[in-house]
Order: sequence, then C-alpha cells, then structure tokens
Amino acid sequence: MDGRILVTGSSGFVGRQLVRALLAQGHAVRGAQRRVAGEEQDGCEYVTLGDFGDNPDWAPVLDGVDCIAHLAARVHVMKETASDPLAAFRRVNVEATLALAQAAAERGVRCFVYLSSIKVNGEQTSGRPFSESDVVAPVDPYAVSKQEAEQALLALSRDSGMEVVIIRPVLVYGPGVKGNVLRLLQWIDRGWPLPFRGVNNRRSLLALDNLVDLIMLCCRHPRAANRVFLAADGEDLSTEDLARLCARALHRQARLFPVPVSVIKALAKRVSAIGRLEQRLYGSLCVDISQARRLLDWRPPKKPEQALAETGAWYLARQGR
Repeated sequence: MDGRILVTGSSGFVGRQLVRALLAQGHAVRGAQRRVAGEEQDGCEYVTLGDFGDNPDWAPVLDGVDCIAHLAARVHVMKETASDPLAAFRRVNVEATLALAQAAAERGVRCFVYLSSIKVNGEQTSGRPFSESDVVAPVDPYAVSKQEAEQALLALSRDSGMEVVIIRPVLVYGPGVKGNVLRLLQWIDRGWPLPFRGVNNRRSLLALDNLVDLIMLCCRHPRAANRVFLAADGEDLSTEDLARLCARALHRQARLFPVPVSVIKALAKRVSAIGRLEQRLYGSLCVDISQARRLLDWRPPKKPEQALAETGAWYLARQGR
C-alpha cells in the first residue's frame, strides 16, 4: 500500500486493533473518530469529526490518503430508541458512507474497504452455510442499511473506478469484546449453570485479529477489488463448544446441563427476550470463507482456541486476576 490509510471508527473495538496492526507494519495511518478517545495510538494522526452523519468536511481528512478502511457505523442495538430506526440507520450507514466514498473518489483515493455485516445475508442458516452468491435477505433496519450501503458503494465504484471491497463479518470476539461474548464470560466466571449441554448447533465466529488481518489484506490485494467477502475463523463451534472453550480460558469448569430445544423454542414464542437469545444460542449461522481463501489466499492466522484464550486473559486482567 502506497500512501496514507484512513481508518474511520478508529477508536472502536475493531478500529483500535486495526490502527495498532497497521502502525506495526510501518504504514502511515490517519484515524477519524467522533470524539477524542482515551486510547489513541502513538504514531497515528487522529482527526475528530463529531457525528459522521452531520456531513463533516472530508476534503482535508482525505489529503494524501491511498486507502480507506470504513468501520464507523450506527451499530445494531438491542434496545432501539429512535422513532424511525431505518431512517436513523440510513443517515449514518448509507448517506454518510456514500458522502465519504464520493469525496474519496473525487480525490483519487485508490481503494475503499467497507465493513458490512453478515446480517445482510440473513439471521440464520439451515443445511448449508451462507456464501457471497446467496440472494441477500436482511431482516432488521440495521441490516437493510448495510445492504443499501453495499449497493451504493458498488455502483459508485462502477461509475468512478475507485476500488470497493466489502467484508461481511460474523460475530467478532477478542480482547475488549462486549455484548453476548462478554456476557457468556461473565456467566461462566460467576459459576452459573447454563442450559447448553448437548446443543448441536453450528455457529461461525471471527477473532478480532483475524478480521484485522483480512481488512489489511483487502487494502492491498489486487484481486479484492469490487468483491464481497464473508469473514469467519473457518472453524464453526456449537454453543456448548464455545462455553467450554470460554471456561478453559477462564480456568473454570463449565457448569452445563441439558434442556430440550423444544422447551426453549416454546418459551421463545411467549417471551421476546428469550426469543432473541434462542436464535443466538441455539440457532445456527455458518458462513463459507472459501472465496477469500481462493482469491486472496487468506488463511485466518488465529485458531478459535488461541483467540478465546487471549479473550479470557483480557477478561481476567480486567477483573484484577
């Protein structure tokens, strides 16, 4: 990669690690963020722009930039507060993304790597994994906005010649993780009995370092241009597998007991919160990463066991242990 790399969302979970990895490889990095963050990396030039949906002036930010890794987004939330969620997601994930991409194309930026979501494909799989050739099936406003952004970016690429690469990651985990993975670590650490024994679902996950590795590869690989790549570790786990690996990482014993999935499904129909958990903990969502393997010769550098051990070590350190 020649020239500077712009990372939007540089203070986020993925952005911090991407900036760190790019600097370690000797790249010139500019980080765009909403507000001043407390974990800025030495060697990165940071630009604070406020809300990306408020149409910031991208011209000075793009000076000397060769490639953009666009990670900033209005993310999926469990408790939505906007009166019109789709409009709120579109404002940031579609309109602000396209404004940045158009400014980048006008200034001759070579490559635009967009971090999308596997939710563009759908919420669950049955029988076979998702692939890039599947008809998209976004369900919620977040996923719809991501799919619309993808289409707008690919159209812009055709009109402008700027390379666009789209990455759809599955659930990302690693040191600093939040959400369901952190919740699972907390449950296991507290010794709670969990109804996961015998759960034979299959779920693709993605270690943070594996995602960062793929993003950096897409920034420079000529065969990545104008492609969509599904991203995962390449080793699917059941929820029972995941719980046991998390327990091992915490040096704890997983206290798992069986519950018939039919019982969980019956409860899910009556309690919406259980319904959301049922899909994530008992349903399957698998992806096929063979396109990234074939076109980019990508091999995820970390196995789930190693990445989860590092996640557990981070969690224990955070607890002062």
